[in-house]
Amino acid sequence: MSEPFVYLKGEFVPASQAHIAIFDASVVLGATITDLSRTFGHVPFRLEDHVARFYRSCKYARIAPPITAAATMDVAQELIRRNSELLRPGEELALVQFISPGEFRLYAGAAGGAGDMVPTYCMHTFPLLFRFWQHYFSEGVHVVTPSIRHVPPQCVDPKIKCRSRMHWWLADQETHLVDPKAVSLCLDLDGNVTETSGSNFLIYTGDEIVSPSRRNVLRGISVETVTELCDELGVAFVERDFQVHDVINADEAFLASTPYCLAPVTKINGVTIGNGNPGAMLHRLLDLWSERVGVNIVEQIMSADSK
Repeated sequence: MSEPFVYLKGEFVPASQAHIAIFDASVVLGATITDLSRTFGHVPFRLEDHVARFYRSCKYARIAPPITAAATMDVAQELIRRNSELLRPGEELALVQFISPGEFRLYAGAAGGAGDMVPTYCMHTFPLLFRFWQHYFSEGVHVVTPSIRHVPPQCVDPKIKCRSRMHWWLADQETHLVDPKAVSLCLDLDGNVTETSGSNFLIYTGDEIVSPSRRNVLRGISVETVTELCDELGVAFVERDFQVHDVINADEAFLASTPYCLAPVTKINGVTIGNGNPGAMLHRLLDLWSERVGVNIVEQIMSADSK
């Protein structure tokens, strides 16, 4: 049976042959820049935006990719072309790219100071498992705010998309004691809402959609799409700090993320948001989004089989 290809260290190799050393900085330090995009009809969505964000993160982390952004676009397109041939009807791909500073010559666990390193650059794909998010649309998402706080921007700028995510692991351990299906929504040190581990969080108040201040969050490509859809609908999109009180009293709340685009949030800490059902604004946004990509987003997710 054919297996997908992986782009690793400048070559396309079968996934079974793609290996990273145990003394790579991604393992030793968790020092990894990453990004994830997806396809619609096997065509990548906003790939240029994802690649541009990846290169901005790399610059901030002082990790120089071995190829240009234009070359990365070409590699991504080729990898999608090859691996799409292995998909079943109706399936789509997620495309992941990540890079670390490289392999340590001296494994002392120190952050830097190990001499010249060659970055480890990888790109791979996997089929999107839409069934994983079906309950988001059938039941609505329950978000829980754990005691673990978001990493403050004074430590690491949240605009960098990376895999140093121990705080999210700890947050989920607390959240899942409350509800095994719930999603962790971290607050900052002042009690402001930030984001989840894999999505941006938005609320709708009846006349505007509100996003947390970007000083506290990684503003995702999906949120950029929402801002464009809001322009089409004539709905205001604003950024400001808000708290759990505001979420509880919002008309609607959403998660915005690459795999499922937008999903309804119907509870926070066990308290119902709005009437507890996906609202009209969510449907208006998803309908426009579906028109853009030529795919009924909700239908694609809900019609996926359980295999």
